[in-house]
Amino acid sequence: MGTQSRPADGAMALAEMKEFASFAAATQRYIRRSLDVGLERQDALGRWSRDVVEAASIRAQTRVYGRLDSLRAIVPDDSGLDAIEPFMAPLVTISAFDLGQDRLCSFGAYRFLYERLLGAPVRPWLPGAFCAAAALPHLHPDRRRALLQSISEAAATAAGWSAREPSFYPEWVEKVDTRLAN
Repeated sequence: MGTQSRPADGAMALAEMKEFASFAAATQRYIRRSLDVGLERQDALGRWSRDVVEAASIRAQTRVYGRLDSLRAIVPDDSGLDAIEPFMAPLVTISAFDLGQDRLCSFGAYRFLYERLLGAPVRPWLPGAFCAAAALPHLHPDRRRALLQSISEAAATAAGWSAREPSFYPEWVEKVDTRLAN
């Protein structure tokens, strides 16, 4: 008689979907947009820009996210100080950009996005990058406080992290007129 040592992939995907559904609509939209930009899934500018301000934001995000490919290649596998600087400095910069967009309102939303942008190996580095970016002076003091209070003690002091890759990557969904479906 065998037992399963990990939850079924479907159960994990469902848990990830529930977590995504718990985020505010603006956060969900920003995560989907960011994944389109960072994973080069779609024409993010054509799909997500509603006005010139948002178009400029997406262009800036595209430039900032240009470093993601090189970051994916250098995620440190240990805590050796020589491996941290070339990785953490750009990660904090990209994180500061995203937090400055005022759409990621918690560590949970930030972690959800960055696990998908950079993969499971980045998990140990996310609390430090988040705290560093959230403490930068480009954010209003009230925003800094709210962001820093959103990270739990358990997340900040975790002894270990899962190596399981995320299974749910939210995408654009076209609106459906339910009146026509009946």
